[in-house]
Amino acid sequence: MHSDASALELILTGDPALYAIVRLSLLVSLSAVALSAIIGIPFGAFVALVRFRGREGVIVLLNTLMGLPPVVVGLAVYLALSRSGPLGSLGLLFTPTAMVIAQTILVTPIIAALARQAIEDLWHEYRDELTAMNVGPAGRVATLIWESRFSLVVTLLAGFGRAAAEVGAIIIVGGNINGYTRTMTTAIALETSKGNLPLALGLGAVLIAIVIAVNALVWVARRTGESFAC
Repeated sequence: MHSDASALELILTGDPALYAIVRLSLLVSLSAVALSAIIGIPFGAFVALVRFRGREGVIVLLNTLMGLPPVVVGLAVYLALSRSGPLGSLGLLFTPTAMVIAQTILVTPIIAALARQAIEDLWHEYRDELTAMNVGPAGRVATLIWESRFSLVVTLLAGFGRAAAEVGAIIIVGGNINGYTRTMTTAIALETSKGNLPLALGLGAVLIAIVIAVNALVWVARRTGESFAC
């Protein structure tokens, strides 16, 4: 009970350490999802609409990469950004930027694979109409992305959930440095191991609240959009 009360007190009193961790976590996760959307949605649309040699292999690869082990991604990014790595001169290791890179690599296949499926399903529905209207490739992509926007929002939500819950990769590339690269998930793991349950519980409560709030906003946006469409 004492731990629960302390956790609630940390949240309600605006504990600086807790909210600094929350701000960094949101910044890193949202940045990674935005970058993944910029890369993944157009790529998913391309795979959905263009027939090319090896397409089935690309689809299988995308689906496989959805389950990338985070620690393997973290290790690969660490090796690339370390002093002896090809990108070592950039000095990005143990920075929030390195964490965004790792999360982007993890989230992009999820967004690309789910976007590809959503857009391909719509293509089967709208193919005859778009062909009859002589809509070009760019117009088809734009039209189908717009028509599948609600499904794509759910796709982005899935990517955000993966990013927000990530621990392994960002510990490796970020170092879990207090006040600089410590996120909610890494802080929860650390504080639990130290026995500081109030802060761990407070961060866990905030993380759950954020996920619920994002889901609620998506649900409201989807229902509102469907109402206007009707």
